[in-house]
Amino acid sequence: MTVWLCRAGKHGEYENKFIEENRIYCTWDNLPVSLHSFSERKDLFDYFTDQEEVKDKTATNWVSQVWPFGFDMQVGDWVMLPSKVNPVINVGKITSDYRFQDEATIPFKHFREVDWFKKSIPRKLFDQDILYSLGAFMTICRIKQEERIKSIVLEGKIIDKHPPGKPEGEEDQPRDIELDAFDNIKDMLIRKFKGHGMAKVIASILRANGFTTFVSSEGPDKGVDILASQGALGFGGINICVQVKSSDTPVDRPTLDQLIGTMSNFKAEYGLLVSWGGFKSSVINETANQFFKVRLWTHKEVVEQFIANYENLDDEIKLEIPLKKIWVINTED
Repeated sequence: MTVWLCRAGKHGEYENKFIEENRIYCTWDNLPVSLHSFSERKDLFDYFTDQEEVKDKTATNWVSQVWPFGFDMQVGDWVMLPSKVNPVINVGKITSDYRFQDEATIPFKHFREVDWFKKSIPRKLFDQDILYSLGAFMTICRIKQEERIKSIVLEGKIIDKHPPGKPEGEEDQPRDIELDAFDNIKDMLIRKFKGHGMAKVIASILRANGFTTFVSSEGPDKGVDILASQGALGFGGINICVQVKSSDTPVDRPTLDQLIGTMSNFKAEYGLLVSWGGFKSSVINETANQFFKVRLWTHKEVVEQFIANYENLDDEIKLEIPLKKIWVINTED
């Protein structure tokens, strides 16, 4: 049994589609023809390099990911889909050969059917070296710790722990160090500020964006953790009610409805619902309906806002999580 990594968009924008349709897609937006049109890897390489501004190095990288999707994956292999929205990993079994649907819109022409038999496995159950493998700077690739992954997924336990250092079997796959840094910040944030502390972090982010805030005391919050307003001294500007949930459990629809009711009670125009563990589909499906009133933040948005506003955050928060800027070579062509 081979285990594959397959991402659902750079920012996880296709995750719901992958899960709800029981499929994985090869989401290249410049590949409108069937992979079976190419008899050899070189044919696929030539196809990419014939396109304007595609360098040989980039084409080689793309071929190393796209070709296995069409020819190397087998029925019965496992596929791992790390969520960019929630701190979880979804695991499925491939149930079909490669398929191409010409009538589909790009980037959903190439797909395989998948049985997602284990959804939302907490990332913390996996050893760091496996997480490093899942952080490879690739959209599609093979993950070589099959037996250990199988043990964790099926039995919930770790066997034969690989020592720290270079991930087992990943010598030829570059790591996404930006993703590694993001994950390290994420892990430290929830470790340092889980519970009511997360409301303080969100309030600090809002203040860095020009809001005056009121943070409820620890304990029952009556549907609101933070009140935020712009304008002179917080008067006469945009008014926001904020609810913050720092558990690993995805938030469901009643929590959203409660926030909307609280907005009415406080006469606030807008609401911000923060859920470190993400949202259930019943909430996500309301995104369009509530677009002009409510924003949803998962841990991803919290970390992004934390980084973007870091220099203007409260000193006590920066003392708990000290960050520094570094420059690295951009390996993305």
